[in-house]
Amino acid sequence: MEKERSAGLTTIVIYKACEALLLGATSIALLWVLKDRQELAAFSRSYALEGKAMLIEQILNRLLNVNPRTVEFSGITAGIYAGVTAIEAVGLWYQKTWAEFLVIGLTGIGIFPELFELSQGVSLLKLSVLVINVLVSLYFLRRLLQGRRKSRKRL
Repeated sequence: MEKERSAGLTTIVIYKACEALLLGATSIALLWVLKDRQELAAFSRSYALEGKAMLIEQILNRLLNVNPRTVEFSGITAGIYAGVTAIEAVGLWYQKTWAEFLVIGLTGIGIFPELFELSQGVSLLKLSVLVINVLVSLYFLRRLLQGRRKSRKRL
């Protein structure tokens, strides 16, 4: 019999699913840029909105001047991480303990680079991601500790 999902767990599953979709889209975009840089430049010129052309051109110039091996590595890495994040979301949806450990491990590892990013410059996005990841880690640590206490009481 399946346990009822808490609102917190459902929220985290939705967050992880959105994160996986965003990472997947990023991976596809990076690998697309790598495939044909000229096509990207032509596409952006044909769809540039009035007043936004200069901003789009600046972004494109930065993107097109990045080493292709760096773009390839970033695209593949984002794709792999998207897959792992999707696996986390599915595992959490089915309330698997291994998924909780996976989330704690990967989210915990990510907190240190996020702290470094904040030390380089604070932004609302960086701060929000850090706070969300700390809360997610604490949520699952609490769940795992409560599960262990229940197991000990049964003995």
